[in-house]
Amino acid sequence: MTRKLDRRQFIAATGAVGLAGLAGCSGGGGEETTTTTESGGEDTTTAEETTTESGGNGGTESRLSWHAGGTGGTYYPLSNEFKSVIEGQTDFTIQVQSTGASVENVGSLARGDADFALIQNDVAYFARNGEGIEAFQGSPVENLRGVATLYPETIHVVTLADTGIETPSDLSGATINTGDLGSGTQVNATQILEALGISDYSEQNTGFSQASDQLKNGDIDAAFVVGGWPVGAIEELAATEDVRIVPIEGENRTAVKDAAPFYADDEVPSGTYGLENPAPTVSVQAMIATNAEQPESTVESVTSAIFENVDELTIKTDFISKESAQDGMSIELHPGAQAYFG
Repeated sequence: MTRKLDRRQFIAATGAVGLAGLAGCSGGGGEETTTTTESGGEDTTTAEETTTESGGNGGTESRLSWHAGGTGGTYYPLSNEFKSVIEGQTDFTIQVQSTGASVENVGSLARGDADFALIQNDVAYFARNGEGIEAFQGSPVENLRGVATLYPETIHVVTLADTGIETPSDLSGATINTGDLGSGTQVNATQILEALGISDYSEQNTGFSQASDQLKNGDIDAAFVVGGWPVGAIEELAATEDVRIVPIEGENRTAVKDAAPFYADDEVPSGTYGLENPAPTVSVQAMIATNAEQPESTVESVTSAIFENVDELTIKTDFISKESAQDGMSIELHPGAQAYFG
């Protein structure tokens, strides 16, 4: 079905889904959420003391829930690297959960279903200030707190060579996957399409891995993928298909940057995904967030474990550092993070 989205419809579409749990934000409560852990089991424990047979500190260890993103993006594997570092440096056990990413993760932090999460700095700004997305309008997520910024989240507009899509104007009339309903990717995609003057398109909504399959099968013409390059799902697609990244440059880039203050210049380098030339585009910033209810000592310990051991990471290491960890921070810092960064 072809959709024509104006700004009001954009806000409604992106805010109405994925944040149903925000009804419990102001005052806590709400139903217990069963989450699937990375080992395939189920767990409903969040930031509680869990008895173990051989844990530190008298046989107990603190279990923290860390919400990431889809398994085909960057959030999930990076979160698992954070898990390894934190567990190696502290007595915390980290449960990493695959999610719909930024917008969903804000709701989980607000409700207390997550203790830490990766989100985009633009979504954090919308949530904390009660604007930009309908679910946040007039209802700021007051307990959302920042920990650290990490790396640019590159906006990939992905297509295949045989679609004939070469410029943003070619997206008019196309079938476009804008990301999971309620995700930060969908927020960015719809906002960017509006800024580029693309209002006539058919919208699909899935995660990165499913979008890759849709492109391969010819079910969609293009997909928005927001993540630090190289994104695993696009790399896998490029292994068998001639991938193209639709450039956002010149007047188009100016229009996108004028639409919101958190977009910055970026590019996907040549050689990535088999590209012959760099693909100019824009980006937002990935960040670690938590909630105000987390103890200061917990946040300081987790933050210290990560940023004192960046050399143990293998993902986005060109960007993640203590020195740059407050660049683009769009919300109030948690006191524990403030204690570490000084």
